[in-house]
Amino acid sequence: MKIAVLDDYQNVALDCADWSGLNAEVEVFNRYIPDVDELVRGLAGFEAIVAMRERTWFTADVLGRLPDLKLLVTTGPRNAAIDLTAAARQGVVVCGTGYYPEPTVELTWALILAAARNLPVEERSMRDGGWQRTLGTEVRGKTLGLLGLGNLGSRVARIGQAFGMDTIAWSENLTPGRAAEHGVRAVTKEELFADADVLSVHLVLSPRTRGLVGSAELAAMKPSAILVNTSRGPLVDQDALLDALRREAIRCAALDVYDTEPLPPDHPLRTLTNTVLTPHIGYVTRELYEVFYRDAVEDIAAFRAGRPIRVIG
Repeated sequence: MKIAVLDDYQNVALDCADWSGLNAEVEVFNRYIPDVDELVRGLAGFEAIVAMRERTWFTADVLGRLPDLKLLVTTGPRNAAIDLTAAARQGVVVCGTGYYPEPTVELTWALILAAARNLPVEERSMRDGGWQRTLGTEVRGKTLGLLGLGNLGSRVARIGQAFGMDTIAWSENLTPGRAAEHGVRAVTKEELFADADVLSVHLVLSPRTRGLVGSAELAAMKPSAILVNTSRGPLVDQDALLDALRREAIRCAALDVYDTEPLPPDHPLRTLTNTVLTPHIGYVTRELYEVFYRDAVEDIAAFRAGRPIRVIG
């Protein structure tokens, strides 16, 4: 069997799991391949592909041009970049792996604290030979607003409460009772944006939620507010966010996710000083990667034995 491991940017896939038991030819691709023709040429002849979540897109067109593909494994339990209907039609089995949310929760708080204490500016100043340049702000006593109070949002809320923050939340189906289970106060959407000192986004991207944070929502925020997004870039209207940041209508945007990934080198977000930017590393930890690739190896072994596991769709 020929196995392709895609988008292993850190070159760690082969170290994070024992692939030897598969007795297969494993080839690692360590860079993102945006050109569809180049991608299809590179994957020709592979029977199994291990895809990192939502990096490379497997559309009906791409899948249709990979006639040798029999198994597509995605890290994590789901992957919006895979056309499951097209895969089923072509007879490609799609399997997932284990996942847990704590790494993204931790990065969310790394971004919040970095923004509150101006860490990017101060760190650059230190490297340039400087010293103190800014006044940070405390999170204690401030209001943490959560756009979504699910698996991730509720965990972020608990840490905010440990810091002494008032926690509020809104989502379309959130009830006061459900919020109270997490020590959070349910508010209206308008109250969420108006009252939050830190607004953290924790929604699943869908046609209904795409662009949910737009010009009106950003205009309702405090000029001192911090917007944090570790979920999906398109949940926030990019043009509206750029406009708000340029006008300093909000204090800072701390972002781990973007409309286009990898973020183009000349993207205007890279030039703004009131941002904290990380390259979609919310789930990028050694511990979670070991789960991803260990389970991927198990998925491939089970498929070859005729008993697929963790099948999606």
